[in-house]
Amino acid sequence: MRSKDLVSSLIAVCAVLFGTTGAAFAEGVAHDWQLNLQAPATPVMERVVDLHDILLYICFGVSIFVLALLVVVVLRFNRKSNPTPSKRSHHTLLEIGWTVAPILILVVIAIPSFRLIYFENKVEEADLTIKAIGHQWYWSYEYPDNGNFTFISNLLEGDALPAGGHRLLEVDNRVVVPAGKTVRLLITSEDVLHSFAMPSFGVKMDAVPGRLNETWFRVEKPGVYYGQCSEICGVRHGFMPIVIEARAEGDFENWVTEAQGRFARVDGTDEVRVALAGR
Repeated sequence: MRSKDLVSSLIAVCAVLFGTTGAAFAEGVAHDWQLNLQAPATPVMERVVDLHDILLYICFGVSIFVLALLVVVVLRFNRKSNPTPSKRSHHTLLEIGWTVAPILILVVIAIPSFRLIYFENKVEEADLTIKAIGHQWYWSYEYPDNGNFTFISNLLEGDALPAGGHRLLEVDNRVVVPAGKTVRLLITSEDVLHSFAMPSFGVKMDAVPGRLNETWFRVEKPGVYYGQCSEICGVRHGFMPIVIEARAEGDFENWVTEAQGRFARVDGTDEVRVALAGR
């Protein structure tokens, strides 16, 4: 085998092992043997991945430097190579160096970290608002800007799971959003602490009873994306999945029209219909 072909083969193997190919993450869901992050679906997650890569390079550099120092110590300062050890106990320049160097590294890490935190917390002018409410043990959602309707989203189990569906991740009613539009997400809880987590969105926000937390996302392209409650909220904590489906704007408007007739209104009408639709 030629060296060029060997290198290409090694790159392909690494891409499969470390999950760097886009096809592996097309569904916005984790896969078996995945070692890398899920492919970013929002601007926030793109910046999270960029920061992750910066930290990875820094960690790699520090590890190589420490390993090199250990090798030097082992080879140059063992009993055979250096039978008479030095009596020096202090070295001012060295002590300044190993104090200043970590400070500089932390400063390099802090700058992009603070920028990311600001970008995550600064909710842009939203095209629509969705309210997510955690319950033991399911989620409900409200669309105040699109008819003020609400619905319950329950886990699909057993025979209800569709063919090819993801076990413990599929729900009966998905959250539907328009692709390319900014969504303001309001998160709260009815009973205990929950946590709204969407890995491919870079979104993880606690749902706290009596408190309204706010975040945002903008899904760049249509697709189906999966998340879960990531707060230990009780015996069925592992059965609170989140499924968000991003659709083209025209398809989203059609879904809104259908949902307005299918689900109940937040003002208290059609309580029976929302219960039946949610379950």
